Amino acid sequence: MTTLKNGTWVLIADGEKALFLENVTDGEDPHLQVRRKEEQDNPSDLDQSANRPGRMQEGRPGGEASGPRSAFQDTDWHQLAKDRFADDLAELLYKQAHRGKYDSLVLVAAPGVLGEIRDKMHQEVRQKVIGEVAKTLTNHSIDDIEKIVKEDLAAA
Repeated sequence: MTTLKNGTWVLIADGEKALFLENVTDGEDPHLQVRRKEEQDNPSDLDQSANRPGRMQEGRPGGEASGPRSAFQDTDWHQLAKDRFADDLAELLYKQAHRGKYDSLVLVAAPGVLGEIRDKMHQEVRQKVIGEVAKTLTNHSIDDIEKIVKEDLAAA
């Protein structure tokens, strides 16, 4: 059973928003306070894509181009921005850990975002992670976040 001791940071993140919270009480009755908010403007992929995907004519042996045409896979700019946001969060966590701002950390994010942050995380940060909650809670109230994180960590 993992509990939120005093001073534990809780990162609540999705691909576009992040809340850095700190528990200012004990694990029995956690009280999370916002330390920092991060948000990026990440329009849908359709809004970020400039052109239609390129097309290529499939050729026959001998160099003739008379076969079917197929589209190239276009870059998913929205997903790319989410991945970069995870990179930025991992870097910010490293800087704060290196400065001694927190000793323990709980990561709360959708499974894909959680994996992305985990992959980018520095070893110094990884050693401070005491729990993970694979849920999207960025649009929940702080009271709901306290309750859900406490319950999920107790069940782990």
